[in-house]
Parts: sequence; C-alpha cells; structure tokens
Amino acid sequence: MSVIDTADVRPAEEPPPTRLTPRLRLVLVILLAAQFMLAVDFSILNVALPVIGEGLGFKLANLQWIATSFALCAAGFTLLFGRIADLFGRRRLFLGGLLVLGAASLLGGLATSPELLIVARIFQGLATAAVTPAGLSLLTTSFPEGPLRDKALGLNGALMSAGFTTGAILGGLLTDLLSWRWAFFINVPVVAVVLVAAVVVIKESRPEGRPKLDLPGAITVTLGLLAVVFGLTQAGEHGWTAPVALASLAVGVALLLLFYAVESRTASPLVPVGVLRRRNVAWGNVAGLIAFLTETSLVFLMTLYLQKVLDFSPLSAGLSFGVLGIGTVIGGSIAPRVVGRIGTRSTLIAGGLLQTVATAALLGLGDDRSWMWLLLLATFAGGVGNMLVIVGFMITATTGLPDHEQGLATGLATMTQQVGITMGTPIMSAIATASITGAGAAGILGGLKVAVGVNAAIVLVGVVAAVLFLRKPAQDSAQ
Repeated sequence: MSVIDTADVRPAEEPPPTRLTPRLRLVLVILLAAQFMLAVDFSILNVALPVIGEGLGFKLANLQWIATSFALCAAGFTLLFGRIADLFGRRRLFLGGLLVLGAASLLGGLATSPELLIVARIFQGLATAAVTPAGLSLLTTSFPEGPLRDKALGLNGALMSAGFTTGAILGGLLTDLLSWRWAFFINVPVVAVVLVAAVVVIKESRPEGRPKLDLPGAITVTLGLLAVVFGLTQAGEHGWTAPVALASLAVGVALLLLFYAVESRTASPLVPVGVLRRRNVAWGNVAGLIAFLTETSLVFLMTLYLQKVLDFSPLSAGLSFGVLGIGTVIGGSIAPRVVGRIGTRSTLIAGGLLQTVATAALLGLGDDRSWMWLLLLATFAGGVGNMLVIVGFMITATTGLPDHEQGLATGLATMTQQVGITMGTPIMSAIATASITGAGAAGILGGLKVAVGVNAAIVLVGVVAAVLFLRKPAQDSAQ
C-alpha cells in the first residue's frame, strides 16, 4: 500500500494536492478517527461516575479525581508534547500515544481499586496530550493551506464536538446495558485498528538537524498549566475563595509569566515569542478558548437543568443532547464553505453571534417539560454557531506558519481546547451555585439562568474581540 509523505519540506517538484485523492482520504479517516475517539474518551465517564464510585469504593469527596486527573494531564502536557512532535517526529509521538491510550484503557477497565483507576486516567490524559497535537499537526501538514485544509479541519472540528456528545450518550448506554468498565474497554479495539492503519499509511516527519528541547520552558509551562487547571477544578469544587484554589491559580500565573520571560531569552524556545505575537495565533486562540469554555460548560448547565429541574434520568439527559450533536456535525460540515465565501474572521464573528443568540434564548426556559422545544432548538443552533467558531479558530491559529512549526501551532490550539473545556465547568458551576435563590426546582433554575446569561455574555465578548483585534489573513501575513 502507498504511503503519504508528511515531511516538513515538500519536494519542489511535487505540487500540493488540489483534491482529496484516495490516499489523502485514508489519511483523513485515520486521523479523524483518532480525534473522535479522544473526544468521546473525554466525556464518556461523566454519566458513569456515581456507578464507578460505588463499584470501586471511591469516597464521595474523591470521586471528582476521576475527571480531574485526566484533565490535569490532558491540558498540562499538551503544549510540551506538541513541540516534541515537531522536534522528534509527529508519527512517532502519534503512534506512541495511541499505544499508551490503549494500555491505559485496558488498565482502567480491569481496575480493582480507586488508585489503579486514577493511574489509568493519568495515562489516558498523557496519551491525549500526545496524540491530539501530533494528529492535528499531521493533518495540517498533509493538507496545504486553502480549501483542502479548511475541509479537513472542518470535519475534524465537527467530529470532535460530536464526540463530546457521543461520549455522554455512549457512557449512559454502556453503563446501563453492560458495565461502566466498557467505557474503558471500547477504546482498545478502536486503538488497535487506528494504530495498524497509521503504521501502514502515515510516514514519519522529522526535522533535518538534531533538535534541542527547551527544558526550562518545558518545565515552567507544564507546571504552570497544571497549577492553573488544578486551581480551576478546586474553585469549582470548593468555591473561588478557597485558599487552595487561590494559591494554585496564583502559582500557575506566576509560572506562566516566568515561562514567557524564559522564552524571550532562550536561543531555542519551546514557544518562540514571535509566534505568540502573531495576531492570528494569539486572537485565534482567544476565540477558541471562549468557544470551548462556553459550549462545554453550557452542556453541564443544561444537564443540571434536565436532571435537577425537569427530573430526567442521566441516560435521558444524555440522549437529549443528540440534537446538539447534530448541530455540531452540520456546523462543521458547512464551515469550510462558509469560510470560502466570507473568510475566517467573518466566520468567527457570524458563528459567535449565532451562538450568543442561541445561548441567550435559553434564558426563557421554564420549570416544566413543555419547554423542551426551546432547549432542543437553541442547543441545535448554538452547536452550529459554536462549530463555525471552532473551525474558524483552528484555521486562523494554524495559518501562516511553516510546516516545522505546525506541531507548535496545533499544540497551542490543543492546549486552548483542553484548558477551555477544563475551565468552563468549574466557572459556570461556581456562578450557578452562588446564584441559587432557594430550595427546589425554581431556586435551581434561577441560579442556572444567571450562569447561562454569563455564558452568553462571554461569547459576545469573544465576538467583540474578533471584530476589534483579529485581522484578515492577508493583513496578518503582511505585517
């Protein structure tokens, strides 16, 4: 079977592809399958957490570590692994991460104690931090800038967002029909198929010279991100005034500032400061951060609404988000065409406005099931708008950079994704909890509406930022 050459420098005599050849389709399927699996893995355990706690003897206070241990590693190490993919080989890191993911999933499914399960989740998070940026950089270097890359990133974004919804539904089904252990076991055969196909189809990409890794930068940014994500999870659990949350956030911010100082002075930086100063990279990632923060946390708020206000079962609540999943798939499918017609900046703005309106519409929800039509319609429209933003963000944040920096660009984008997902739920949870006006469904609904209003306002802030600060691609590349 032929292979795809994803080398950093394409031979001059080989023109960039202008259409999806059979080989490119195969590469696309392999990489999209991996990204979809990782997205499913992020949310598949949410519904199953209480059952897992009972089955393995987790204390209630420690149950959140099943999610937190994964999120810490997935967000904290993604930038480091993204740069390692550039320096030592994207295919190598992609395949190694898949192996770790498969082994960790098998370990999680066989776990007989809380400690063993947490170890499995840690390695699943590390695998996610490795595979996601490596896979995205293989995607961006396999497809040249323009319609082909836009289409690939659109499909990637659609399947990624659909994966979060699919994970919630699949987790409920597997837990109810089989066992929570199948939420882990299901990864193993998928990893095996993707791994074998990737070995055959995808060729390694390596830099010509012997790379050097910026160890001080790697240590400061990784520890800084770990501290920030840990602080956010603690704030969501104990409140924003909790000493452990404040201290962790302060340490994280200090380490990230130190990281910037280190990168400004080192000869071989992990993240060149010049890349961070590019408007498309900086503001594209701001737009992505807001997109992931708001939509994933909105799913959390609506889950509370469905279960605590409307008294839905966890499985029924998960199935209700199928409409949102359809919206994200449609949004991701049409996004490349929208980008082709109006440009990435206008796509970001249009998608953000649609998401803002759809989120604000949820302020009209009532405390009985007759309002389900509004929830389904608004989440569908919001899913379409959110995907327009996400695809616009991915194109913007990875455009105008040479192939040898695509791992860095996708590592930054992946870090933005993971941090946004991790930040959203504790922020909105804290807002909703502080705003609950009394006992019962009416009091809970009041708190949820305050959080929904803040969510919509944050999306609008992202739209305003794109209008004011994000230049058109031609402008950005010319500066």
